[in-house]
Amino acid sequence: MKTCLIVDDSSVIRKVARRILEGLDFQIGEAENGEKAVEVCKRGMPDAILLDWNMPVMDGYDFLRALRAMPGGDRPKVVFCTTENDVAHIARALHAGANEYIMKPFDKDIVTAKFQEVGLI
Repeated sequence: MKTCLIVDDSSVIRKVARRILEGLDFQIGEAENGEKAVEVCKRGMPDAILLDWNMPVMDGYDFLRALRAMPGGDRPKVVFCTTENDVAHIARALHAGANEYIMKPFDKDIVTAKFQEVGLI
């Protein structure tokens, strides 16, 4: 079973994403900010990371840069999931190592399509 770490400061978003991804046969881990997500990844790299941009403590961009610098940090497929929709944010995320980008609000069809695009499904 593939694993996915959901990184978002909103417990509602984590719950919705968990329900969608469990339905796609992923085993789910959660973190409410980038710092906690780094700790989870140190214990074991997930196959996928659904990542929010705007979070307290450590935002998604800083987490992504830290992840990609970690041993094995190049392996997880990272899908940014955020309200930031301008081209500069998208380009910055992709340049930092994101594999794909989802806009909030999202639904099962959008998550499924993006996870298929990056080869997770």
